[in-house]
Amino acid sequence: MNGEPTPYPGDGEARLPDPATARLPAPTSFPAPDPAAYGIPVPPARSAAGEPRPLDALAATIEQLRRDLSLSQESADARALIGIATGILVERGQGGPAEASLHLERLAESARVPLLELAADIVNGAAGDHMADALPTSAYPSPSAHDTSTGPGTVLRLRTAETGSMTGDAQTAARSLFERALAPLGASALALWAAGRDGALILAGHAGFSRGEAERWRYVPPGVATWAQQVLTERRPRWYGTLPADAPGIGLRQGTDGARSILPAEVGGRILGVLEVCWPQPQPPLTPAATRQLDALADLCAHTLPGIDVSAASAGSPADEKAGPLADLADGLLDPALVLLPLLDDCDNVVDFQIAYANERFADLAGRARSVLTGMRWLEAYPLTAHQGGLYEHLLRVHATGEPFQAGRMTLNSQVDEVPLVSVASVGAGRYGDSVLLSWRLEDEASRLASLLQHAQRLGRIGGFEENTVTGEVLWNNQLFTLFGLPPSSSPVPLDRLHHHAHDDDSVTIGRFLRTLLHHRHSASTAFRLRRADGVMRHIRIVAEPVTDPAGNILSVRGAYQDVSSQHWTEVALAATRDRLADSEEQSAARNRLALQLQQAIMPPTRDAVETSGLLVAVRYRPAEEEHLVGGDWYDAVALPDGKVLLAVGDVAGHGIHAATGMVVLRNALRGLAATGAGPAQLLGWLNSVAHHLTEQVTATAICGVYDPTTRLLRWARAGHPPPVLVRDGAAAALPMPPGILLGAVGEAPYTENELTLEPGDRLLMYTDGLIERRDRTVQESLEQLLALAGKAPPELEKHLDRLLTHSRSDTDDDTCLIGIEVR
Repeated sequence: MNGEPTPYPGDGEARLPDPATARLPAPTSFPAPDPAAYGIPVPPARSAAGEPRPLDALAATIEQLRRDLSLSQESADARALIGIATGILVERGQGGPAEASLHLERLAESARVPLLELAADIVNGAAGDHMADALPTSAYPSPSAHDTSTGPGTVLRLRTAETGSMTGDAQTAARSLFERALAPLGASALALWAAGRDGALILAGHAGFSRGEAERWRYVPPGVATWAQQVLTERRPRWYGTLPADAPGIGLRQGTDGARSILPAEVGGRILGVLEVCWPQPQPPLTPAATRQLDALADLCAHTLPGIDVSAASAGSPADEKAGPLADLADGLLDPALVLLPLLDDCDNVVDFQIAYANERFADLAGRARSVLTGMRWLEAYPLTAHQGGLYEHLLRVHATGEPFQAGRMTLNSQVDEVPLVSVASVGAGRYGDSVLLSWRLEDEASRLASLLQHAQRLGRIGGFEENTVTGEVLWNNQLFTLFGLPPSSSPVPLDRLHHHAHDDDSVTIGRFLRTLLHHRHSASTAFRLRRADGVMRHIRIVAEPVTDPAGNILSVRGAYQDVSSQHWTEVALAATRDRLADSEEQSAARNRLALQLQQAIMPPTRDAVETSGLLVAVRYRPAEEEHLVGGDWYDAVALPDGKVLLAVGDVAGHGIHAATGMVVLRNALRGLAATGAGPAQLLGWLNSVAHHLTEQVTATAICGVYDPTTRLLRWARAGHPPPVLVRDGAAAALPMPPGILLGAVGEAPYTENELTLEPGDRLLMYTDGLIERRDRTVQESLEQLLALAGKAPPELEKHLDRLLTHSRSDTDDDTCLIGIEVR
């Protein structure tokens, strides 16, 4: 440029729109950097008592700090580029820094171009480096559809990306190059690989890939034929307009499987790594200008790679010097560990901790690399642990008191891209000097399954084993030592010595089990009685299977023991109970059969109608459908010595032999008492005494009637029984019910008689409640249904009774007794 800025084309000429310059603020409006974004301790808000307030909104604050840091970084890159251009003007005689800065602003106003574009143009003209060789130096032609690599915006993008990479951090440089230079070219991702001495590749920086994808490709061992390793081996760049399908690579199936450019990153002829740029769609070949720009960017990336060690990069960041001996202590632990240094305010109060070191086994809650976390403040990395009773509060207490903290199962919360993550871990923390050593072990799926299996074995009283038949080594789990009553330090019992720990009578059973398992090479199981070391006898079941090689030789035996003592004694008790139940059932069946035979002997189910003393008497008896429901229903119709007729029906409460024998006692007693010539009320009074005093807890209902053929007068009384039904002239009606308590309820009870003069053709129906009783209706409703049915009487008495039984709506499956008396 010869000391003067190259004039830019006028507004009428076509230029590329540059989103980078559009979002950068003017140099005079750059915001001041936030001290917290640079790790400077900032005291938190404090309450009136001088204690930190609850940090409920800390997550949102940290997110805002990260955005401020990104904006500050962009502003710093822009200021650095303007500062370099100002320095060039000072060197060329434009006065001191203030005059040169003012001169730069005036040049930008007169050229009507943004200040950053002019600064990039001045730096490009004075640099004389590879980057300048890759950029146009004067007028910029209008780009084609694919050639977006020329124009004033290109100069600004690449020079701004260069200043953003001057920090020396590969990840920061990769992100800056991608955002400033490659994204405007349509690229979708970038990977910066560092080359190891043995041909391995370490992902030193990346942009555009998901965190999980970058973590999976963090280290590529030697011999994996990726495109980046091919370029590293051949020492020349490669361009794929369309990706081949014969090699693995980062970012496949994630929108970066279109085109790809892979270039070696060199410094002084030494290849330090590889730059891999991805496009989402297949692309035509790059123009020479775009190729030169990618070469320049690869060389620029190479300056950030020296000093990266393969072992350190494959595991994480090296220990911070401030961690001191605690870093070595953390590396010696088997669990993931962090070294935390306290950050103090002006009053020496701890306001936060700095993560000084993370050992190789450390696993971040959000999947971040160790190098990302090292140097961060604790509340910046894990803001959600600051809630009341959270891990941050325990860390403060450990540092203040020196007392260690342990939690076997603690919930840890984190947040990634505003998505909350919940993890469960065992946590331990202790103070060493002025630092805090924090260790945690995340509960992964394998740990949860192992814990679940351990609890299942404990609850099921199961212990597993594996015996190597070649070496004789026997492996037991802890539960199996407990089953055998042995201490965990004792030697496991091999299978060939199992009979020494079993009952003598079970030796044959164990020998048969071992022959099946070891000789026939089949899975086997058996049960035996175990003599434990403490003298307790337990019932054990063992199941095992052989593990063989392809030739069929046994290599090992694996299986499990289960304590089935509770099940065994339960089965013994059940067997005894079944035997007792079988005896009881057999006795009950015998009693039911006896009751049925007794009932049928006294009252056959059917009987032909008989005619006596001017009455036609027919009886129908329907026994219960189940033998165990045999009841105490009974009836009787007998001519008395004085020429009168005894008509009776009754129902003893209960079922079975007890009810049948009670029925026999009451029926025979009533027959004998009726021979005295007493009336029905007196007969029921005597029969009540019989039921109450001469039998064991027998109660019954009954109807007792005495008919005089000379006067056709019926005298009757009832003891808690349904009323008789009179059918006269095609109409049925229930007789009035005189008062009378059921038989056997009390020792002495009065009974009342009613009288009724019968007429020729009248029919009197006497029955037990099995004819009308229903579970879903009242006795009155059932009686009304019986009256409606009884009024439709056929001419023959027996058919009348059969019809009543057939259409009976009873649903109790009880005995039913029905007597029909027709006056001649």
